[in-house]
Order: sequence, then structure tokens, then C-alpha cells
Amino acid sequence: MKRKTKVLADRFIAAVSQWPTVDCIALNEAALPDTLDPYFALILDVYHIGPIPGTEQRKAAFGEDVAVFETSAMQNKDRFLVDGLPVRIEYKAVEKIEEVVDIADKRTDQLWLIKDSGTYMFYRLARGEILYQKSPWIDDLRERLTHLPEAFWKQMRDAHESKMEHFLSDLGAALMQGDDFHYLISSAGFIKNACVVLFCINRRFEPSHRGFYEQVKELEILPGDFIGRFESFLRADAELTADRKYSIAQLIAKSVISL
Repeated sequence: MKRKTKVLADRFIAAVSQWPTVDCIALNEAALPDTLDPYFALILDVYHIGPIPGTEQRKAAFGEDVAVFETSAMQNKDRFLVDGLPVRIEYKAVEKIEEVVDIADKRTDQLWLIKDSGTYMFYRLARGEILYQKSPWIDDLRERLTHLPEAFWKQMRDAHESKMEHFLSDLGAALMQGDDFHYLISSAGFIKNACVVLFCINRRFEPSHRGFYEQVKELEILPGDFIGRFESFLRADAELTADRKYSIAQLIAKSVISL
């Protein structure tokens, strides 16, 4: 962690950890780059048991130099700037987290309740850097996440494989209609879900979108020609026409499904 980031993180951890219902605070990987990086953001996941202070009390606790403060309608996310740096503090009820993990771990017959949201929430639970913890709750939860049943991974794979095929069909339709907007949307949906299927095959939780590019290429199990096709599909090149990219997408889909 960069020094400037650590100073900022320590400041908010000192404030938030004073709230009696806070059990754990984790740092999101978006804070790892240099503060000059356009992707930089100080994001803290605050896991709590019971209610947290109200909006005005939270804002006052963060300091007088907080600018452009806003909170979400559900009161579960505060966003603001400090010296021009973006800060986001997200509040996650332990009870709700436990319920979602229970579905993934023990009640896979109810997986339809959460499968549309993917596995990113689990990624943050498993990968966030713990900066404060009051109990071993997060350690116990992480242990559970390393032993999710095969039924979880199979159903998640099936769900995203179906989405991948749906977007591939839309991609072909948009190409035939000359619909550039739908083609762009379908392209994004297709490649994202193809990557999520690969994460599921490798028993890995999906990262944030900014982490897909590097992490999917590092997976142990990949189709033989995936990386080359993946790079070609993403490349902005006048020689790679929309027709050619659609053909590449078909090859990617076929190779992913065959694993």
C-alpha cells in the first residue's frame, strides 16, 4: 500500500472502527495503484452486526475536509472526495453476507436467488486486505469460501454459459441488422460472460471488471487458443471487421463450452 493511501485509510479506519457494531474493515484492491492512477479509489468494505450511525453522524466522523459527500438511497454506501481523491465506504450487514454464503455453501437449490449477481461479492470477501477485525468472523467465512461445493460452481458455470450464448446470438443478430449500438452492448456482454465461465471452471471468483483482462489470462485451465482469440476480439483494428470479430466470438464460445 502506498504511503498516501495508508495515511488516508488509517484515518477512516480510526473513525469507523469506533462504531460498536463494526466487526471488520477490508481494503479493496482499487486502492493498490498509485493515487495518480485513473483507476485509483480508496474503497473500504465495512462489515457490521447491527445498525450503523446515521448519515449526518457518519459525515461528521469523516472530517471537515470531506467534499461532495453523497450516500446511496439504501444508506449502504458513502461516496466523497478528500483532497481530490475518491473515497467509497460500503456497509455490509454480516447477517446478509452469511445468508448469501449459506446459499452458495449449503442451499444450492436456492442458488437462483444470487446467481445473476455473479461471484464478485465472494471475490471481495476472499481477497480484501483486512485492516481491522474485532472477531475471527471473516477468517471463518473465508475458510468456508475455499470449500464451496461442486454444485455451486456447476450451476454458476451453467448460468453464465447460457448468458454467453445469449449474447453471442444477439451479436450475430446485431451484425445482420447493422445495429452498431446493439453490437457493442452484445460484444461486452459476450466477452464478460465467457470470462466468468472460465473463472467458474477454474474455481475462481470473478474480479472487478478492471481485473478481468489480466486475471483471466493467468487461469490454469484455458482453451488452447483462448488468449490469442481474446486479444484479437478486444483489439481495435480496422482490419478486424465486425464479421471477423463475430467469427472469433463463435470460436471462443465453442472452445469454452468444450472444457
